[in-house]
Amino acid sequence: MNQDLSQYASVIEQLKPMVKEPEFNQVLQQIASHIPKEKRFLIKMEVKRLARPCLRAIDLRGQVDGQCKLYEYNGIKHYLDDVAIEVFEQQVRIFGLYCFGVYEAVMATENNFRVIREKAEARNEKEQEVADKPKNSLTQFDVINIGLLDYAKRNEERMNFAVALEIFTETNNSLRATSVDISSHGLKIKLSKEQLFKPGEKIGVYFRGLETEYSLDKKQAIKYQVVSISRKQEHQFLQMKRLADAPNNAFDQFIDKFIHGNKRRYKVNMDNTVDAIINKSCEQYFSPSCPTLPVYIDVNEGRALPRFAMANELNRHILGYWNDEEDELRLGYLLNQERIQYLIESKEDVPTLFIYAFNHIQNGKVYFYSASHIDLARHEKLRNLFLGFGARKVSWRVFKISLSNMSPKQAYAPLSLPDEVGTKVKRQNAKPAPRLMAKLKNLAYIAQITDITSDAEQLLFSQIKIDRSQLKALKLFGHARNRPPFPVKAFRYKFHEQRMETRYLLRTSVNLHARGQTITGVSEDISINGLRIEIEGEYHGDVNMRVVLAFPKLQELTSKFDVSNLQYRVVHVSGDKNILHLRTVAGEDGLSARTFFAELIKSNKASLKTYPDEEEIPGIGHALRCINAKNPATLAFVLSKTSGRYHPQVGVLGETSPRLKNLCGHFAEQNKLNLEVFFRDRHLDAPFVQHAIKQVKTEHQPVMRELFVAFKPTEKDPRAAIDARYEHRFSSHDAQKQFIADTLKDGQFIAMSVSVTTTGKPDLEMLQSEINYIGVYAIHRAKELEERLWSIGACVHAVDITDEVLLRFGFDLQEVQANYQTPSQHAIEPSGIKALLKSG
Repeated sequence: MNQDLSQYASVIEQLKPMVKEPEFNQVLQQIASHIPKEKRFLIKMEVKRLARPCLRAIDLRGQVDGQCKLYEYNGIKHYLDDVAIEVFEQQVRIFGLYCFGVYEAVMATENNFRVIREKAEARNEKEQEVADKPKNSLTQFDVINIGLLDYAKRNEERMNFAVALEIFTETNNSLRATSVDISSHGLKIKLSKEQLFKPGEKIGVYFRGLETEYSLDKKQAIKYQVVSISRKQEHQFLQMKRLADAPNNAFDQFIDKFIHGNKRRYKVNMDNTVDAIINKSCEQYFSPSCPTLPVYIDVNEGRALPRFAMANELNRHILGYWNDEEDELRLGYLLNQERIQYLIESKEDVPTLFIYAFNHIQNGKVYFYSASHIDLARHEKLRNLFLGFGARKVSWRVFKISLSNMSPKQAYAPLSLPDEVGTKVKRQNAKPAPRLMAKLKNLAYIAQITDITSDAEQLLFSQIKIDRSQLKALKLFGHARNRPPFPVKAFRYKFHEQRMETRYLLRTSVNLHARGQTITGVSEDISINGLRIEIEGEYHGDVNMRVVLAFPKLQELTSKFDVSNLQYRVVHVSGDKNILHLRTVAGEDGLSARTFFAELIKSNKASLKTYPDEEEIPGIGHALRCINAKNPATLAFVLSKTSGRYHPQVGVLGETSPRLKNLCGHFAEQNKLNLEVFFRDRHLDAPFVQHAIKQVKTEHQPVMRELFVAFKPTEKDPRAAIDARYEHRFSSHDAQKQFIADTLKDGQFIAMSVSVTTTGKPDLEMLQSEINYIGVYAIHRAKELEERLWSIGACVHAVDITDEVLLRFGFDLQEVQANYQTPSQHAIEPSGIKALLKSG
């Protein structure tokens, strides 16, 4: 029903039985005389619409909390539960026929999962508006915690299918059950939770609901083994697989034909594919916006060396900092053999080093200096000299390095779909090439490097008094130029999942024609199917819009080709709208552009240069990206905009941040994160996250702040248990230090470096196979997923910098270690039914 007419629902109900009667207009005039004339007209049209005959079949299987069965009416077969049948028959009596009013009433029964969810969401929104209920205001910041690229891949299609079963346990106990979904080699069933099962248990299954229609062997059970068990309310669900040592060829042939012939009727179970699309889209948002630089450590013959790095637009400056005057990457100075060995041998749960660095330029040469917090503790007399002198330099930086284990096998990230779906899917599911895996085989660790430099900290250190006559002693922390470090190969995070062809650097003038306007620019790189250009001014057109390019300088060099009317589409626009990524138009229209650049590249391959970080082995960049995604070093979450404000949607937090996991899990359900700590200032003027997103959109730069948290889990009141303040909320350094000291007396201090950035557009090409698969069986779900992907607008990353902040304010290593102990938590009081049971 139209939302504007929902207030007149009672009037519409009274009019339904009269819609086919001659007195309809008279009755409408009588019962709606108090309603404005234009509204009465809309009500009349709505009732007429509801009374229009409907031919849609209704299938509520899996959509309602009830058992559905075949219900036929006037030749149309429906699958309805008892509640829906009652509503159906009641509405048919009112209207006199099966019409849209009947259809909509049946689709909105009280036990419909969608209706239940919408009512729950409405209740939550209403509760969140009540200011005197702090716990309700917490729940709006609950998000599910996902593992990036961690989703189920199915080896065969699974069909939703409910049919009566009889199962026999290992003790020959007979039980009734119902199938939920079925595949050639698997089965999920629903039954009462009274009988206890265990994983690995063998079960015999008789498909009693199929025996009347199909010639199945009524005496021979199909043997299955329990894989997993889940429980919900009064039922339990067993996920089972066929026993390999109990083959049944007749049943194999029957079930394969049955699924193939009925999967459109009963619908393929796509839950894992939906999860995969959401998961992979989150990886698209997190990876390019992560401020942490992953460096992959190779261990060979007992020696650990940094081998590869994975750069994006937000961490590339770390690589730039360690480039010398000849533009050679010297990242090995930061991540040297001694530091890597310290991290590997560390007994800490999350081995970490904080590195203080600066550089000195003399005679046009760059000299790098760095010291870890362990180095400075070991050379106490040089500590203040190093910090005081280094912090006075523009090149002052503070880096956090944490180490985690990894496996080359993590490079494999197949689709969620089985190979049998199609040849393209099978190709995308292929494992990485042996040549690629040979390059990755010795990788054992990831060192995550984060620039956590703070202007406030630099100011604090720069005020340390130093004796300049002692500066020569800092040579101890200098990196010898005559002993260059092991080279590290850097790869870019790519906007698309994998570049299909090599890009070549070529700067030449270009004219872009779009919507009757001509924009001048310069090409940056070219390939056969696409190019990137920088234009003068801003591009105000749409992504996916067709444009025409002309290359005046190139035209002067060729008479064989006409390069004044080449057809392209815009596939990506930079944040400041002056860098465009273009792809040739498909088919005949784009052929001339592809032919010209193929010839140009072929004839000039020797002189054309590729990007310095072009992949030497196809797929290595994507492989490293997958490994990094499966080993997150930060707490991250994406936000979408609703009602003018940004709200968190999905979070990612791995095992490398136990302090943050305790903090965000304290008021959250299992497998969820509560992110209210980042929004504690939401009632103040210019709350940080909301204000930072606006700033990023204006300045096209990420915004970073430090967040100080007093965590006292023994407190029951959320506001007393977590006291969170962004750095700009403190009046001075002394106020910050006092906050920390007060916290350490009876709680745990946690500090985070929080960065906020906006997200790019989703890369639907990467997700297209799975979106297309869902669209075949449920086009509405595919559209809902795409809308959800496009709704994401911002991303937040938080890095634990607690230890470095404590050291900054003069707390010693013993106090730093003591702060790892989380105070004992209070017992959460039971609520609702559990509380009533307890009191009874």
